[in-house]
This record gives sequence, C-alpha cells and structure tokens, in this order.
Amino acid sequence: MDQDTSIFMQAAIDEARKGLEEGGIPIGSVLVHEGRIIGRGHNRRVQQGSAILHGEMDALENAGRQPARVYQQATLYTTLSPCAMCSGAILLYGIKHVIIGENVTFMGEEQLLGDRGVRLEVHDDETCKALMRRFIEANPELWNEDIGR
Repeated sequence: MDQDTSIFMQAAIDEARKGLEEGGIPIGSVLVHEGRIIGRGHNRRVQQGSAILHGEMDALENAGRQPARVYQQATLYTTLSPCAMCSGAILLYGIKHVIIGENVTFMGEEQLLGDRGVRLEVHDDETCKALMRRFIEANPELWNEDIGR
C-alpha cells in the first residue's frame, strides 16, 4: 500500500470509528479527487434514522454535487465491500476506482463492479476486519437490518 493509499484508507477507518462512537455501524468512506479528500462519511443509518446513509452514500452526499468528470477521476475508499445500493451509486456516477478495506465480513457487489469496468483493490485490512467482527458479534440484529436481512 503506497503512502497516499494508506493515508486515505486511514481517513476512512477514522470515519468508521466515528460512526461506532456515535452508536452506529463502523463503516467509513472517503472520496478522493486529485490527491485530496472531497467527501468523507460514515454509516449514519442509526444516528439519522436514515434508510440510505451507508458510509459510501454519506461520503458522496458530503462531497456535494460534482461535475461528472470529477466522479470519473475520483477514487472511493471504503472500509467494507460496497453493498448493492452503494455499488449502484458508484456505477451511476462513473467512479472507476474503489479501494476496499476488507471483504471477509461482508462481500458486496464486487463482481458487478468489476464486470462494469470498475478497478477494485481489496486490502484485507486487519483493522477494518476487527471493527466489523466486533460490531457484528455485539449487534447481529442491527447488522442484519443494515444489509437488508
């Protein structure tokens, strides 16, 4: 992992921890364009009573409205493999590169993203896995709600 990647993944992990501290699900994400974070977010479904504020969705929302070229040139960092909803947003906005902290505790729509030309990097990050494992063990009902089970 190069230095920029580790800095941006650490920012996503920091977002995940923030979500956990707020009583939510520890998934974080940042959207990076031209070497700087333009949007950051964390899963806020519990905190906001939201149906859609997964970490990636929150980062996109916090980036605000962007020209299509910005999304196409951006890299999305996320601590967990993107679900169907977040993958749909990635495809809708034409984000071409996604860096994933881990996909062991949850395997999202990586096949779909890859088939549609999105370049994926999975880092198998121990911090990301530990955050999710501890959360899922302590909150299985909330986790199942978050992933639509």
